[in-house]
Amino acid sequence: MSTAIVTNVAAAEIPIPYKTAARPNFLMCAPTLYDVTYVINPWMAGNVHASSRDRATAQWQSLYQALARIADIQLVAPQRGSPDMVFTANAGLERNGIVMLSSFFHPERQGEEQHFRTWFEQAGYLVVDLPRDTSFEGEGDALFSTDGFTLWVGYGPRTLLASHARLAGIWPVAVASLHLIDPRFYHLDTCFATLEGGFVLYYPGAFDAASLAKIEAFYPAEKRIVVTEEDALRFACNAVNIGSTIILNRISDHLTRQLELKGFHTVQLDLSEFLKAGGAAKCLVMKLSRTA
Repeated sequence: MSTAIVTNVAAAEIPIPYKTAARPNFLMCAPTLYDVTYVINPWMAGNVHASSRDRATAQWQSLYQALARIADIQLVAPQRGSPDMVFTANAGLERNGIVMLSSFFHPERQGEEQHFRTWFEQAGYLVVDLPRDTSFEGEGDALFSTDGFTLWVGYGPRTLLASHARLAGIWPVAVASLHLIDPRFYHLDTCFATLEGGFVLYYPGAFDAASLAKIEAFYPAEKRIVVTEEDALRFACNAVNIGSTIILNRISDHLTRQLELKGFHTVQLDLSEFLKAGGAAKCLVMKLSRTA
C-alpha cells in the first residue's frame, strides 16, 4: 500500500498510518499556521507577514506529494504560537529510535520544543535533552554521511560547539564540526548536503578555511559538487536526497546539469514562500530512521 497523498490542509493534520514498505521515513508539519512573525535570520528581514499562506500551502503540498511517491511521511500537528513548526528539520536529530531534542537559540522558537517532545514520546522514541544554555537546532545543523559513520555538525549562528561532544556520546559516530561564518547560511543544511554515492553538495563561502579543509579531506574532488553563490541563495543545498532523486527548490541549469552528470535526477519545486523565512525543501522535513 502506498502513502496517501494529502489533498487539503485539514487532511494534512491527520497522522498517516504505519506503512509496512521499507521506504525512507520523514516527519513533516502542515503550514496551517505558517507565517513570518519575527526576525531571527537575515531572510526574515523585510518579510514579516509578507508570506501568502495559500501559496505556502500549495508549495508544501507539492513537496509532500513528491516525497510521498518514494517515502513514508509522518505528520506532527501545527500549534498556535509556533509558526516555524513547519520547519521540522529543526525539531531534533534522530537515529535508531533516539532523538536529541533541539534546544533552540532564539526564544521565539523555544515553545516548539514541548510540542515536538510530545510527538516523539508518543511515537515511542527515546528523547534526550541538552541544557538550555547549550543551543542545538537538530537536523538543521547535524547531518549524517550517507554511510552513517560520520556526523557533520555546524556551529556558529544557532548551534553551539559545546553540543557536539554530547552528540558524540549518544551515537557511535565520528563528529566533524564545521564553522558557519555567513549569517545567510545560519544552519548547516542551508549550505551543505550529503548525497547518495558518497557525494557532497556544498557552498564554500559559508565555511571558514579549517572547515573547508575538513570537507575536502573527507570527500575526494570527484565527489564534491560545488554550488555557486547564486544557487546557494536559492537554497540549492537545502535538498532532500532519496536514492538518485534530489528534491529541492528551483536551481540553475548549470547546477542541474552537474547533478545529472553525477547520476542524479532533480525534482525542482517552487518553495519561494518558505525562503521568506529562511527555509526550503530540507528544512521542511526531518529524517526518521524508523516508522513511528
